[in-house]
Amino acid sequence: MEVRSLDAKTGGFGHGGSQPIALAAGALIVIMLGIGSIALWRGYTGAMAEPDRVVAVRQLQAKAAQASEQLVEKTKGLEVTQQESIDQLQVIQDQLQTVKRLLAAQQADTKRLSEQVSALTEAIDGLRQSFASVQSTEASDRPPSHNRSIRTRFHATRTAHRRKAGKTSG
Repeated sequence: MEVRSLDAKTGGFGHGGSQPIALAAGALIVIMLGIGSIALWRGYTGAMAEPDRVVAVRQLQAKAAQASEQLVEKTKGLEVTQQESIDQLQVIQDQLQTVKRLLAAQQADTKRLSEQVSALTEAIDGLRQSFASVQSTEASDRPPSHNRSIRTRFHATRTAHRRKAGKTSG
């Protein structure tokens, strides 16, 4: 067995002594970069310490509870408003039904009165025609001088009756 000495020129043992220092320096640089990046990341994202996180979570929970209460109150207010609107709508519907009934009754009365007016108009027309036919028949049957004598006798009779009535009452 032969023992050889290793030196830096041949790439032996002496050369290997400089590699661990470079390796240790590289590892130290990587560790420092890791620590720096973690610190930078926490500073950038606003990461807090644990007690600050607990306080922040409690504040968020309190805000959520307050928002929930406000939502419940607004929902109840909407329910009340909706019920009032429903009640008002019911009243209006009842009034509309009453107006419809009154209108139907009024229309029935108007129709009935219209029929009665038509019947009266027909009756008046019939009486006019009857009266006209009677007058035309009497006028053609009697001479005009005869009508005058009848009127004169009627007036005379009436005047006589009045005089008698005046003597008996006085």
